[in-house]
Amino acid sequence: MTEPIKTDVVVVGAGPCGLFAVFELGLLDMKTHLVDILDKVGGQCAELYPEKPIYDIPAVPYITGAGLTDALLAQIKPFAPTFHLGEMIESIEKIGEPLFRVRTDQGKLFEARIIVIAAGGGSFQPKRPPVPGIEAFEGTSVFYAVRKMDAFRDKRLLIVGGGDSALDWTLNLHPIAQRVTLLHRRDQFRAAPDSVNKMRALVADGKMDLKLGQVTKLEGEGGKVAAAHVKPDKGEPYLIECDTVLPFFGLTMKLGPVADWGVKLDGELIPVDTAAFETNVPGIFAIGDINTYPGKLKLILCGFHEAALMAQKAYHYVYPDKRLVFQYTTSSTSLQKKLGVA
Repeated sequence: MTEPIKTDVVVVGAGPCGLFAVFELGLLDMKTHLVDILDKVGGQCAELYPEKPIYDIPAVPYITGAGLTDALLAQIKPFAPTFHLGEMIESIEKIGEPLFRVRTDQGKLFEARIIVIAAGGGSFQPKRPPVPGIEAFEGTSVFYAVRKMDAFRDKRLLIVGGGDSALDWTLNLHPIAQRVTLLHRRDQFRAAPDSVNKMRALVADGKMDLKLGQVTKLEGEGGKVAAAHVKPDKGEPYLIECDTVLPFFGLTMKLGPVADWGVKLDGELIPVDTAAFETNVPGIFAIGDINTYPGKLKLILCGFHEAALMAQKAYHYVYPDKRLVFQYTTSSTSLQKKLGVA
């Protein structure tokens, strides 16, 4: 049996609100582990709009999604949070008052007094391409994410898509794969120009293949792909021999297993009080876009405010015998020492 990781707080979601929660909790001496289904920190900011400008962060006239993520990571560095990326929380079991046992889809166990749900609109789920029968190959030879690169060593890879994920994994996997073919419906890409240039250079050198068209059917038996049927915009359909397919068609947000955690729901959202943003289950909080209350605004700055008030209530669960003395970072020597600036 997996030995549980014991911590004060498990934060579900490593987007901006989850990251700032680490800061507010850290100021009050609470240790955090963060779990996110994505393979990178930053949530929507990092995955969906890393270069999109954000103009409404207080005192920051302009910052990108990636820039905000980097700044938050620098801000919480003194508190040394632990990240568990590429994992999804499957179950939360109440075992104390409050104490929770948390299990991920990778079999990892946590025991924590506090759960903070900062999952944005829910868990990110990959968009499935419209290929009949693709479900039969999923998890065996069709994958929507790369969790361990070595799993694709010596494979004949067909990577489908034209965005950053498709180009990034094309460049990262071609050195270890037997052969990489990138397939996109047209010869224009939505990825970073540098990545596109590097891909085209590999094609020109004969080190990989670039094909145009859309997959219409997969051939294979027992869940193992043998070839993909491709229909181009012009010309006759053709076949690409491959044993692994990586479709990158973007992500969609779904509530996912949150619906099974025992918290009260209002549609796809979690109702909370406005004193501490606590759910109907004592010790489980929800901050950011996933919560709802009268007057709720889905803004990052509102999620930051929610994180600050959440931490004040969480402290009493983690340290029930201690008195909480409110302090300002501008004047508190003890807080400044925690931040390494005293």
